[in-house]
Amino acid sequence: MSLHQPVPRLDLAPKLRRPLSLWNPLDYLRLLYWVFFFPQALRWYVDTFGGVNIAESEMNWRKLWELLRQNPIQRQLLYQGLVLTVVTPAAICLIIDKIGNVYIDWFQLAQGVGFSVIIGAWFSMGGGALFGVGGGVSKGVVVGVGYSVAGGVMRALMGGVPKGAVGGVTGGVVFGLLLSLLFGLKAGLARSIATGVVLNVALGVAISLAEGVLGSVGFGVTLGLVGGLVSAVVGGLALIRPDNWLIGLSLSLKNIPNSSCLLPHITPIPILQLQKRLQNWLQQDWETGLHNTNELLAYTLQFIPVVKAVNTVLAKTSSEQIIWCVSQLAEAPFDWELVRFASASLDEELKLKAQGIHNVFSFYLQFRLERFPASFLTDIRLDSPARASAAGFWYLYEKRPIQARKAFAVVRSLLYGEEMYTLAQTLAAFHEAKDALSIAAVQLPTFPAEPLLRPVTWKAIASLRRVVEDVQFVNSSVSRSAKSMAFNRALGELANILNQADSLPQAQKELIREIVINWGMSLLQIAGEVGEIAITKPVLNPYIVGDPVQGNLFVGREDIIRQLEELWVTGYQLQSVVLYGHRRMGKTSILVNAANSLGAGIQLVYVNLLRLGDTPQGVGEVLMAITDEISQAVKIPPPADADLLNLPYRTFERYLKQVEAQLEGGLIIALDEFEKIEELIEAEKIPQDFMGFLRGLVQMSSKIAFAFAGLHTLEEMTADYFQPFFASVIIIHVGFQERAATRQILANPDDDFLLDYTPEALDEIYNLTSGQPYLVQLMGFQLVRRYNDFVFEQGRSRSPVFTVEDVAAVINDPEFFKRGRYYFDGVWGQAMRGADGQQVIIQVLAPHPEGLSFDALAESTALGSEQLQAALDMLMRHDVVAQTEGCWRIIVELFRCWVLQNHPLSRE
Repeated sequence: MSLHQPVPRLDLAPKLRRPLSLWNPLDYLRLLYWVFFFPQALRWYVDTFGGVNIAESEMNWRKLWELLRQNPIQRQLLYQGLVLTVVTPAAICLIIDKIGNVYIDWFQLAQGVGFSVIIGAWFSMGGGALFGVGGGVSKGVVVGVGYSVAGGVMRALMGGVPKGAVGGVTGGVVFGLLLSLLFGLKAGLARSIATGVVLNVALGVAISLAEGVLGSVGFGVTLGLVGGLVSAVVGGLALIRPDNWLIGLSLSLKNIPNSSCLLPHITPIPILQLQKRLQNWLQQDWETGLHNTNELLAYTLQFIPVVKAVNTVLAKTSSEQIIWCVSQLAEAPFDWELVRFASASLDEELKLKAQGIHNVFSFYLQFRLERFPASFLTDIRLDSPARASAAGFWYLYEKRPIQARKAFAVVRSLLYGEEMYTLAQTLAAFHEAKDALSIAAVQLPTFPAEPLLRPVTWKAIASLRRVVEDVQFVNSSVSRSAKSMAFNRALGELANILNQADSLPQAQKELIREIVINWGMSLLQIAGEVGEIAITKPVLNPYIVGDPVQGNLFVGREDIIRQLEELWVTGYQLQSVVLYGHRRMGKTSILVNAANSLGAGIQLVYVNLLRLGDTPQGVGEVLMAITDEISQAVKIPPPADADLLNLPYRTFERYLKQVEAQLEGGLIIALDEFEKIEELIEAEKIPQDFMGFLRGLVQMSSKIAFAFAGLHTLEEMTADYFQPFFASVIIIHVGFQERAATRQILANPDDDFLLDYTPEALDEIYNLTSGQPYLVQLMGFQLVRRYNDFVFEQGRSRSPVFTVEDVAAVINDPEFFKRGRYYFDGVWGQAMRGADGQQVIIQVLAPHPEGLSFDALAESTALGSEQLQAALDMLMRHDVVAQTEGCWRIIVELFRCWVLQNHPLSRE
């Protein structure tokens, strides 16, 4: 086939649009044809018309009986199979009797039919419990027809041949057909052909010897060998079905039709040109080619050419495309052995099978369990990107994530390699956690950058990550109510994952399902320790709006607190720092809570410079406010007001030296809202040399340090008198909080919080606030107020769990934006300072939540490129806008909504 011809999309399923009828003779002929020439059709028929099937691993007699009782289609199929078991042998014998003038032993036929009905019923019912109703019916018909015809005809046809040889040949043929049906129904690799032939020999020898030994031992041995050899030949032919291959030989010279009785469904002998044709399909259109491979695996036994075609194409695929191609291969393969043999060697497997077929008992176990003995499995190879990728997906499917991680480590540097390595590593950690303590100890993963190859899987992993966070809280909290909420959230997450498990890729589905089930069982073991709670009075609102946050609500700033500890506790001398960031970002809370982490040796003095007002007394009044706070902390009286007003610098320096002399550890002087100093300097209320004086104080002593906190403008102070000052301090940026910290603030504000959030509500709040601490607290505060009003003021009943609808109701209430106006007005006002055009950019971006490109902004704002870039840079430093995939957008969704309501862009 030319590579330029369109790739056909195969549809090899039977073209039957109705269930089989009990009263239609043609349907019995159709069923008979399916059993002996198209066994895969039985599986398709049951899947299409037979309703819900039970997984083979869960099937048993009781479930099978219930299935047949409730499912008329499958029950009818069983009846039709039993009818064929009785009617077909009699019809065959009658035809032979009429046209062949062959003596028919009708008594033997009747005995054979009776015995076959019993055996057929066992296969149909007992086999149904193992292989499904379709598989049981097909095996029952084969056994029934084979032994019935043998009883009535074979003895007559073979004349004086001893009964043992007849039994051996019959057993070989029937067993060969059974193996053919088995692999036809499973549509997997015809990998047990050699094993089947040898077992035919063993079966023929066993039957022949059992009957021949009644005469003499020597005769029995001879009879056994003859019967076994004939059984091997005839049974082997029945297994590989060369007649079916010859019928389909003509198809090798033209395209495979979507509907043809000539298509060879039951021979494992490779069809000529099939491998080459499939290679061309895969090279031209990988996804359609994979669809065609699944069709061939589902409705033929052409596993060998399919595997070789797939491996040949993968070997030629570029390294940057290989993981994506293998992921498509592992998306929904009909036979997962196809993925395994993309890494393991099929030729070596067949050689090992041929060498190991002497072990009949191992084959018997294989036949019953439909699994290969471990000694028959070839090693998975990781010596190429294609093989390593296939091995990784195979190991995930086999629920062996540690081996999958090793496989993906080989291709970690390729496109999607880091994602799949991290995914396998994460699932391995989750899989090893078996109880609540080990679940809480799991290291939470860092999500890889988008675009993701497995977004649905990562969504499930995100849910499991939230379960880990909740279990950690259950283990650490002393509050019964908080434990109960966290416990219920964790169980809800696990239930949600199970409910959506069918949407997961096949490679990870069963592994994640097993993790979820194991974790659920582990959590249920501690259910009694957690208990249930009831809300009988208004819930105390734990959220803090405007004031510094302390206690459990102060989370997500561990990195900054740790950095301050390194500068102030573990270092040789105290370091002065500048904390700068977005308005209401939590700088004050950091300073207040840092004092609790310094230990007894170091004291922190907090001074809010906004309390200074206009300072009509000048710099002396500023220093007066600072000394008052210091004196309360160190218990040393401050200098006289007159001294500070007359000689401010000298008096303050002497006081600090007096304080230093009595310090046992160190002193941190925290000056909050530091931009107030710039305002006072610009207003000429205090002299410009005040910054130089502060710099001298910073360098004066290793036991005294300053912490300055303010807006981003603190970093942007460009006046000459600020430059020397910044060379002496460590600058620390305070940004938005992470999603996990936001979730913890909302869900676990204190040990006695009785309300809860759905995961979707927590995600929605983060999406609206981007983790802005003030807005997060405001959202929680308003939700609790709304709950108390609804339940205890209005006397109405509702769930104690906040949903996305509750979040929407809060932000749609005008009261929300009124309460948050300090934050919104502050950000809007800050955009008036610095680079021109900031407010215009915000107004242009507000109607576009997805953002606008630079060119679109330039056109809409009428700003020049340099002016626009300068304004965007300042807004980005202020955490107002961000650039994502080439588009500029407003970061905080609630601020964007506020701008639309209060400062829409004028169209005049």
